[in-house]
Amino acid sequence: MPKPYLIGLTGGIACGKSTVVAMLAALGASTIDADRVTHRVQRPGSPVYQQIIAVFGPQVAAAPGGMIDRRKLGDIVFADPAALRRLEQIVHPAVRAAIRTFIAEIALAGGYGTRTQPTARPVAVIDAIKLIESGWADECQQIWVITCDEAQQIERLITTRGMRDDEARRRVAAQADQSSRLARATVVIDNSHSQARTRAQVEAAWQTVITAVT
Repeated sequence: MPKPYLIGLTGGIACGKSTVVAMLAALGASTIDADRVTHRVQRPGSPVYQQIIAVFGPQVAAAPGGMIDRRKLGDIVFADPAALRRLEQIVHPAVRAAIRTFIAEIALAGGYGTRTQPTARPVAVIDAIKLIESGWADECQQIWVITCDEAQQIERLITTRGMRDDEARRRVAAQADQSSRLARATVVIDNSHSQARTRAQVEAAWQTVITAVT
């Protein structure tokens, strides 16, 4: 049973990671989004949910016993580095376990690659904003870093997520410096321009993956 070839994909908030992940999925990669996993492990009734409520208070739920209000929780943790670290200590083990399960399932699935491009190993993409800090980068064969200008990040947070300008700037400022990601990059995708330009970069980089797994 061949181990999956892992691409670790990361970048700052609103740099367009999801856009690139969708392109990789269309090319034949299996993908997992750590942020979506985070949503799932925080569902009401889960151990993670209960710990968040115990630490940050019932006011971070949208209603008593309801879903976590990520905006309310974000207002707390992105203004307080210690609170952010505590949240990560609660959430990250559950997210890591879910990603481990995903990798194991991909290895068992068979039928690797696409109909026109079969491969000897499955290719899996782990999309995680904290890819390096969480240690996943050390397990990946390639590290893809998605970049764009900071002004674009702020604009996208305001226009696509409805954040206030000050809130968007605080979210961007709370992120790890992009240089720390670029220092580990195997591939850098500049998502500052058109989707066509991004797609061309993704398809070129994908060919290096196909070469490695066929």
